[in-house]
Amino acid sequence: MPQTLITTPLIGREDEVARLSRVLERARGGEPRGVLLAGDAGVGKTRLLDEVADRAARAGTTVLTGHCVDLGDVGLPYLPFTEVLGVLAADARFADVLAAHPVVDRLLGSRPGTGHDGGGAAARSGGEGGRLRLFEGMAGLLADLSDIAPLLLVIEDLHWADQSSRDLLRFLLSRGALQLPRSRLRSGAENPVPGGPPTHRLAVFASYRADDLHRRHPLRPLLAELVRLPSVERVELRPMADGEVTRLVRALEDRPLPEATVRGIVERAEGNAFYAQELLAATDPEAGGETDGVPSGLADVLLIRFEQLTETAQQVLRTAAVAGRRVEHHLLRDAVGLPEKELESALREAVGRQLLVAGEGGTYAFRHALAREAVYADLLPGERARLHGAFAKLLAGRGHPAETAAERAHHYRAGHDLARALTASLEAADHAQLLGAPAEELRHLEAALDLWSAVDPAARPAGEGVDRVTLTLRASAAAAHAGELHRAVSLTRAALAGIGQDADSELAARVRYTLAGNLLSVDSLGAAFAYSSEALALIPAEPPSRTWVWAAATHVVAARQVGEYDTALEVARRALGVAERLGVTDARADLLISLAVLEGGGRRTPEGRATLRAARELARGSGNAPVEMRALFNLAVGCFESGELEECLPWIDEGLDRARRAGLLSSPYPTEMRYLQLLVLYTLGRWDECLRAAEADAGALPATSGYAAAPALYVSLARGDRQAVERARTLREGRFDWMATLAAGIALTDAAALRGDPEGAVACVRETVAALTDEAGTLPDVTVRLAALALSAVADRAAELRLTGDPAGARHWADVAGDLVESARTSAVCGKDGAPQGPEGMAWLARAEAEWTRAVSGPDAAAWAAAVAAFGFGDVYELARCRFRYAEALLAADRREEAAAEAIAARETAGRLGATPLAERLDGLMRRGRLSAGAPERPSPLTAREQDVLRLLARGRSNRQIGEELFITGKTASVHVSNILAKLGAASRTEAVAIAYRRGLVTAEPTASG
Repeated sequence: MPQTLITTPLIGREDEVARLSRVLERARGGEPRGVLLAGDAGVGKTRLLDEVADRAARAGTTVLTGHCVDLGDVGLPYLPFTEVLGVLAADARFADVLAAHPVVDRLLGSRPGTGHDGGGAAARSGGEGGRLRLFEGMAGLLADLSDIAPLLLVIEDLHWADQSSRDLLRFLLSRGALQLPRSRLRSGAENPVPGGPPTHRLAVFASYRADDLHRRHPLRPLLAELVRLPSVERVELRPMADGEVTRLVRALEDRPLPEATVRGIVERAEGNAFYAQELLAATDPEAGGETDGVPSGLADVLLIRFEQLTETAQQVLRTAAVAGRRVEHHLLRDAVGLPEKELESALREAVGRQLLVAGEGGTYAFRHALAREAVYADLLPGERARLHGAFAKLLAGRGHPAETAAERAHHYRAGHDLARALTASLEAADHAQLLGAPAEELRHLEAALDLWSAVDPAARPAGEGVDRVTLTLRASAAAAHAGELHRAVSLTRAALAGIGQDADSELAARVRYTLAGNLLSVDSLGAAFAYSSEALALIPAEPPSRTWVWAAATHVVAARQVGEYDTALEVARRALGVAERLGVTDARADLLISLAVLEGGGRRTPEGRATLRAARELARGSGNAPVEMRALFNLAVGCFESGELEECLPWIDEGLDRARRAGLLSSPYPTEMRYLQLLVLYTLGRWDECLRAAEADAGALPATSGYAAAPALYVSLARGDRQAVERARTLREGRFDWMATLAAGIALTDAAALRGDPEGAVACVRETVAALTDEAGTLPDVTVRLAALALSAVADRAAELRLTGDPAGARHWADVAGDLVESARTSAVCGKDGAPQGPEGMAWLARAEAEWTRAVSGPDAAAWAAAVAAFGFGDVYELARCRFRYAEALLAADRREEAAAEAIAARETAGRLGATPLAERLDGLMRRGRLSAGAPERPSPLTAREQDVLRLLARGRSNRQIGEELFITGKTASVHVSNILAKLGAASRTEAVAIAYRRGLVTAEPTASG
């Protein structure tokens, strides 16, 4: 049979594919099986069956597919089976089998367009006996076909099957080809001899829509009967997971889509592949990838079942759609205004048609949110406004007004009662703030700001802090707490624009220092310093005020970030005294944190950490969670910078727990603590734990994927994941994000070095450093790491050119190495705050120095010994990589026992981590240097040493070059080459390489890919 043309990628469904494949495997072994595949419309049943059928066809299985069609009450008998027979009749390979079964002619006569009643009439003319012969003939045909090759029969959309097709399927699965022994099914066997168990190589897969099976659907009794058969199993295809829908949407769309658009499609599709594809097709690239309502084609599909309801049931669903996805029974009853019995009858009808689902607490919910959207969109404008108004009034008359504020705001707004909508939106924002839900608070505040100008000033809520500027400032704080950092900046700028000439100076200062703080969070350091300076200048230091203290605290942080350390120290010490006099405890804590970082050796020292612990206690006592989290973050970073990795984790745990209790997990400091936690796990070599935590974080914090993705990306790259480079590039795209740029720069530089691309590695270093260098020109701390990674590829190229006799080329790359190592020295010795970096930075500097030496003059054992010692603070993977280079250097110096010890230790680490590329390089080194048996080779007439020589021959190396790379003399290399020519029967080196390729003794090495 021709293979199915598959255009939509199969995402997820690995378990279902494996399960159906096992069924097919058993069928191929002579154990006939049946599967009933259930799932909602659009969930992916056909795509799954296409995939399994395509795999089966490629494995030699004959695949026959028949489709049931919705023809109402007047269906064509045996339609899916006549479709199958029509395909068989058109294939000459099956002519002899078809000729042996007269049933074929009878059923083929019932195909549309033949002008005959066909098999149905023939069956009726013979009564029950004729019908049985028809069924047995079909079973015999399938059995004979399965003798030629394994057979898969697929029947799709069984919920639309006619009665005759259902009866034939019942026979096939319960008495026919799956159940009866072969002797009963042979054509022409009038007096069959009883046989053994069935041995037909046959599988029958039948799919149906579970959401179409209302209580009186005729397929229900058949399914209940069939699932009890031992040879039949039911597979339920559930909605896809959100991550799988995300992958599907990304795979279907060539153009880049905003993260918010993808997230919106995933949320609305609710695991349904068809819905996701329709929503994606309706996105408007010109409007930033937004979808307006339900696409018309999808709405038509969703409304078909709705339009089959009685008018009363439709009225109930329209009213329920206005309420939202879920509605309480008594609220729906009061809104729809129907007698209880009529309402119950209508609800029973809607539930039976699987449009509504009864839930706990006397509630009803639409089975799918898009169905509610389609019904809602079908309402007339006046009808919609009237029903929203009705729900708003009903909710206002209930108790617990704060809990219904969000719903009331929605209904008032949709019902065009804007004044009440404004009041309810502010109530909802207060309630969200009380619950520690900043994202919801932001949404309600933005709704209130949208309504503000549309509501008459006399009708607006009154009270302290209820003005446009103050509300905008509050919204910016909610945005920052929710992790919407750029939105926080935008809102604070709007507040600044709304301040008039006669505005209160303290309010003007508050807006400016808030804007400065938000700008710091998006790494706009120069602008932050400018606004914090303005804020401090707007209000006098005397008489002392709380506003001045906080303006000063913000200015201290901004000054430090732009390198104005003297200014930061002077203002911090002065403001701390004012805060103590005024009793502003949380500001005291914030200023102590800044001083702990600025004074002496900073947060790495015992004195600095003692100050941070004191600040944490002050912040905790004041109830200021963001300041407390800042203290905990700095305590964790202080441990990390000191190389005390295990001690870092408890501080992170405490900080995340405090953020969780405050509802601030998405705010900047907890986000950075999550990243630091992943980085520590990665550094300690706890890679599987790191990946699990990163996956959990990515689901919880999609907007901060740079933080969640970075260490997991490093793990994937180290383990040889080919998709890691593409993920790094994706991370780097879009609006500038400091952490995403840093993580992508590290991954892409390392990837270029691993594939032997020094040009790409150097270009990536320069691009990343330029993007991360601040306005003052200070190199980012990560420069030392980036330079060391690129130097690895540069040193490889320089060594290769020296080996091949290109001194000019080697000198060029030595010069490049000199530039890189100078950048590494500058950033490591004079870090961002003017002090040398901690153990991690100095370890990367040691590696950079060793790589530079290798690039200039060759491997130096002492330099690599220093790098190994430097990474001993706890970076497991980098320690193993340095040990690899150290072993190379020791081997070059003929210190073989020491080289073997380093290589074996590194190989053990690489194996434990799953770092396959490093493990393979170590195996190669150990094999070339005869340090151990190394990795097993495929059967070959050559010895292990000859195999090494052959690989270098394939690269065009001379005998001298082979000797230098394998640490043997050129004469010994010549002997090995002669032996290879003799064993392969080759007259020349070129012929030997050609023979080796043909025999698989060497393989083409992968070329560098973008």
